[in-house]
Amino acid sequence: MSRPLVGTLATAVLGAAALVTVAAPAGAAPVGAAAHHKPTPPRIQAVDFAGTVALDDCSGSIVKMPTSQPDDPALVMANGHCLETGMPDPGQVIVDQPSSRSFTVLDKSAGDLGTLTATKIVYSTMTDTDVTLYQTGSTYAQIEQQYGIEPLELSTDHPAKGAAITVVSGYWKKTYGCAVDDFVPTLKEGGWSWKDAVRYTPDCKTIGGTSGSPVIDNATGKVTAINNTGNESGGRCTVNNPCEVDENGNVTVHKGINYAEETYFIPKCFGAGNQLDLNGDGCALPKPSGVRR
Repeated sequence: MSRPLVGTLATAVLGAAALVTVAAPAGAAPVGAAAHHKPTPPRIQAVDFAGTVALDDCSGSIVKMPTSQPDDPALVMANGHCLETGMPDPGQVIVDQPSSRSFTVLDKSAGDLGTLTATKIVYSTMTDTDVTLYQTGSTYAQIEQQYGIEPLELSTDHPAKGAAITVVSGYWKKTYGCAVDDFVPTLKEGGWSWKDAVRYTPDCKTIGGTSGSPVIDNATGKVTAINNTGNESGGRCTVNNPCEVDENGNVTVHKGINYAEETYFIPKCFGAGNQLDLNGDGCALPKPSGVRR
């Protein structure tokens, strides 16, 4: 894992959008019959930097849940390993801790618009997934009024194999494109393990500082994962060199391949007012010790 300036984690991603056009049947339609029409291909969303932020050592995004309202406090999402107090230990879950971290808000062309400030760390862990969610002192409506920026929405659908994706790095002000290559039952790096990770296709050449970048599904424009690591030198299950572990415990190493963690299950852990509810129906985020399971 490698972050610029501080040295803790790396990675990124994106996928080239690919449209498949289905040809209309050959031959004219019979007289009196309805004309045949070509199927309409899925609409590809234009992916830009609006909704992303830059941290001092990572990338991130302003995110909302499907149920979030304009007057809810806005949330910023980055990796667990981007936490300003240091990377959470394996098995550690951090909730409801004060924070005054600043985030640089970007416009659609990656220009700096201003800053947002966190009021607290809502949730952070590197167990099963790799995510930190901050609550800010601004509502979505206030951000839109001040900066003209809308949040990115977290998809509630599991990513699809082969889907074209874009990883948008606010730190580097750069996008990376590729596709979802496959899913990894367990991705292991050092003492950390992540479940059902997304493996990118090889053309995702990502670097340190892209950690925390939202992974956008090009077909929906929604966040489908969060970029988090890559195997840099071919090492086996070491820091900066994650390995894949299948259901039977077999270990595979893919040098130069990068990964992300899925986010589709996160909305089930948030209720009205963007309040964290780890006991919410269907919430699969790891819980801190002492929290009812």
